Amino acid sequence: MELSPSVSIERTESGLEYIWVDSAFCQAKIFLQGAQLTEFTPAGKGNLIWVSEAEDYLEGKPVRGGIPICWPWFGVHSKADWPIHGVARKLLWRAHSVEEKSDEITVKLTLPMTLVEAQYWPHTSQLEVEFVLSDKLEVRLTNINTGDAPFTLTQALHTYFPTPEVSNTTVDGLQGAKYIEFDEGPFEQTEVVGFARETDMVYTQASPVQTINTPAGIIEVKRENSTSCVLWNPWIEKSQRLSNFNDDEYHKMLCLEACNVMDDAVQLAPGESHTLSTIIHWL
Repeated sequence: MELSPSVSIERTESGLEYIWVDSAFCQAKIFLQGAQLTEFTPAGKGNLIWVSEAEDYLEGKPVRGGIPICWPWFGVHSKADWPIHGVARKLLWRAHSVEEKSDEITVKLTLPMTLVEAQYWPHTSQLEVEFVLSDKLEVRLTNINTGDAPFTLTQALHTYFPTPEVSNTTVDGLQGAKYIEFDEGPFEQTEVVGFARETDMVYTQASPVQTINTPAGIIEVKRENSTSCVLWNPWIEKSQRLSNFNDDEYHKMLCLEACNVMDDAVQLAPGESHTLSTIIHWL
């Protein structure tokens, strides 16, 4: 990959490589492991992405925070010993290209399919992700069926957002959507969502735009080619069971995830492609 003036390859003390973007309009950090973005700070504004202070950035271990890529399934697989949220977030992606313009930088990574065990993904396909960095962040996850048989997958861009205090934070724009929580439902969302307990809502028939209203400002979150999303906060008890997560950090974060899950699963015939996108910025 040929770098540009604003882009470099750096390494953590633990040895993980990441792409560092330091431009006039934003700063961003994207790890090659998992193709996981862990920072996006537009010029003059705060970081839009949350990462746990307990994160140790170890090889083969997903980062607690940022935007993990859940693929080719989301959540717990029907085969109990298979990894939660698929395999892509633990694998080493390849830095493919960087394109720098006057007002945006696009970083593209691809997942070498030779790294994906056939038991988990016996299909012939390509998977790539593009990060379009300007005063906004756009993440585009593209699946291409390069084989001769159809396949189905579920996936998510599992974005962690920061807040000074989650109990004073609300999410607007989910009204009218259906949701399942803790295997119960579907229910209809009728109000703006607040946080006063563990939250794990899987939404379908969701509108493409939500806003996260935090004490530090309003974040707009938009999805494309997705009618499903997940809203998550572990609250008190689950926080104590999570790895790389301090017991009190549930106060400082929430996840609003662009998904293709349940009835919104991706079905691709030979030669077809699908791009799941999320677009995030401060209002």
